[in-house]
Amino acid sequence: MRETRRTARARVVAHTCDYCSPLAYELCASGGLLFVRRTSRTDKKPEVRETERLPDPQARRL
Repeated sequence: MRETRRTARARVVAHTCDYCSPLAYELCASGGLLFVRRTSRTDKKPEVRETERLPDPQARRL
């Protein structure tokens, strides 16, 4: 899914190294739900995509 800016703030719980690759993943928490945010820096403008908001066990499996 494209980034929706559904939440005003999100806390990053875990992340991959964004220096090693142009693709970075973040496990984010907001409003008691978790989601994965993927940022691709392969083009001039970064592209951000997010999964749907899921309960903790489902999001961590993802």
